[in-house]
Parts: sequence; C-alpha cells; structure tokens
Amino acid sequence: MERMALVGTTKGLFLLRGKAGGDWVLEGPALAGEEVYAAGVHRTSRGVRLLAGTASEHWGPVVRLSDDLGATWGEGAAGARVAFPEDSGAALARVWQLCSPGPVDPDVVYAGVEPAALFRSTDGGESFELVRGLWDHPHRPQWDPGGGGLCLHTVLVDPRDGGRLTVAISTGGVYRSDDGGETWRPSNRGIRAVFLPEPDIEFGQCVHKVGRDAGSPDTLFLQHHWGVYRSDDAGDSWTSVGEGLPSDFGFPVVTHPRRADTAYVIPLQSDEYRCTPDGRCRVYRTDDGGRSWTALTAGLPQRDAHLTVLRDGFAADDGDPVGLWFGTRTGDVFASFDDGDTWATVTGHLPPVLTVRALAV
Repeated sequence: MERMALVGTTKGLFLLRGKAGGDWVLEGPALAGEEVYAAGVHRTSRGVRLLAGTASEHWGPVVRLSDDLGATWGEGAAGARVAFPEDSGAALARVWQLCSPGPVDPDVVYAGVEPAALFRSTDGGESFELVRGLWDHPHRPQWDPGGGGLCLHTVLVDPRDGGRLTVAISTGGVYRSDDGGETWRPSNRGIRAVFLPEPDIEFGQCVHKVGRDAGSPDTLFLQHHWGVYRSDDAGDSWTSVGEGLPSDFGFPVVTHPRRADTAYVIPLQSDEYRCTPDGRCRVYRTDDGGRSWTALTAGLPQRDAHLTVLRDGFAADDGDPVGLWFGTRTGDVFASFDDGDTWATVTGHLPPVLTVRALAV
C-alpha cells in the first residue's frame, strides 16, 4: 500500500510518497514561497481531491485544488476564493483548516479561517460561503486573538449526522451546532482557563486542537493551552485526563481513526518554553481513554531535541495499518506504522512545518 503525506510549510507544500518500511520520495515544493497553513483530503466517488490553504504576498489567501494527487494545483472556479461578504466588514487573513466530512456529506468541504469564521463549500471546494450562524453569534465580538491569531482551527462533523458540527477557536473555545450551522452554543464546561482571572468561563478558552474518538462519535479529546481533556457527551462537559504526562501544555491531539479510546499528544515544556521537555522528543499514547499514557520514544531523538510541533503538524492517515505522521518547526518529518511503538525519520531540513495531512493511495 502506497502512502502520501502533504507537508505544508512556511515556504510551500512538499509531498512525500512511498510505502511503510521502504524508501520515501520527496517532491516539491509546490506552491513555492507560499505559506501553507492548511491541507485537506476530499474523497468522492470520482476520486481524490487534495486541498491546500495558502497565503502569499502576491495572491493573498487562496484555497488551491489538485485532482491529480499533487501534480498540478489550481484555484478552483472563477471567484472561488474564500472571501468575506462586503457587509461583514472583515478581510480574510489565512485559511487554518480544511475539513471534508466524508460519506455523511460527500460534496461538502469546510474551511476554518482567520479572523475566526467558518465557510462551507457544497461543490468540493470550488466555492465557499460564510456560515452566518457562527459569524453572527453574540459572543464573537468578545473573542480575542491567541498567539497565532484569532483563528478557527478545528472542524469536526459527526459521522452519523452531517448537521452536527463542532468547531474550536483560539481563543473563543469550543462551539457546537446541531442544525447545520444555523445556531451555535459554547461547549467548554469543565475546561479551566488557569491563565485567566476567572478560570471557569463560559467561552474564551484557548483550545489548541480537538479530535473525535473512533469508537464513539460523542467522545472527544482536547488539547488546551494548559490541559488535556476528554468529553463523553459531545462536548457538553469535559474532564481532565492529563495526569501522567510530563506537561499538559501542547498543541496537537490525534485520535486513532479505527480504534476506540486511543489518542496521541506531543507535550511541550510550557507556554514560555514551547519545546519538547528535557530535550527529548516523545509522543504519548493512551489506549484507555486517557486514564494512562505511554511514552513512545523508539526512533525519535532523545538528546538535545528541542522540537516544536504545531496544532496541525500531527496527523493519522487512513491506511492499514494506520500511519502516524508529524512534522516540526525545524523541518523534520517522522512517521510510524505500528501505532507509534517505533518511528522513523522520513525527511529533514525542510522549512518550518505548519501542517501535515496523509492518506493511503
């Protein structure tokens, strides 16, 4: 089985192709010189479409499309750029997330952007419209930018019902909709914002990433600015599951796409020193829903490795066995094909990695 990874960097998009246990071919950069903050995979009955959210000084923020597995890239149909309506008073800074719901909504692609907003495409990414229900939410004027900006960086679609949406905003928190985006409610109860005067706030949480459990669509895992959490009621309430980690500060959280109660995080030392603790690169896995964590180190540098992995720099592919991939701000890409028990360096010396998406082809 061949695998493919899309590695978005500050200087373009790189493609990795190969087989687990074999040699990897590095291609690119495509879209050279552009920042690639988001990458997506849209599978349809017609084939695979790749998407990239890019930004350049010349073109500005654009969603690029490829229908030939990255050989060529276009901008979509005329006028298909993600753009705020004139009456919104906003201008797009960048695209942070591209999400395809899959069979539950086969023609839909969601884009999460900065300033924090959600856009929906019903033609596979050819054109996008603003989801007004979230943009017009009364909380929005009170959302403040996080360190990376005021961005909507996570979009989750319930695999049972395409109208049930969960998004995460830095620093708005988690919001849910049960009616396709018409109405939204905050879903942050139990998440403590220890860095704020009122830690138990309704919204304003600095959520870094959210993932959905493979065994139960109502079970979610969340990496907060400080804290790792689990919810078993689709975000109505959250419980801390960070005990056993060297730090509960970090950016990504990835769930196993087929196995229940299995999630992965990459802790960083602190918000002041955003590098792997003690100069050791360790991925942590839970196989019991967060009750315990195992450090995965085989094949990863364990000395003088002061690495940083951003919120979308870690991903699982859809192969069998599942591949796990992550890239660092120092341009290294690592992969594992045995649930993280062992890792290999796939490539290095790339520009800083912003996003990784991978698939079996």
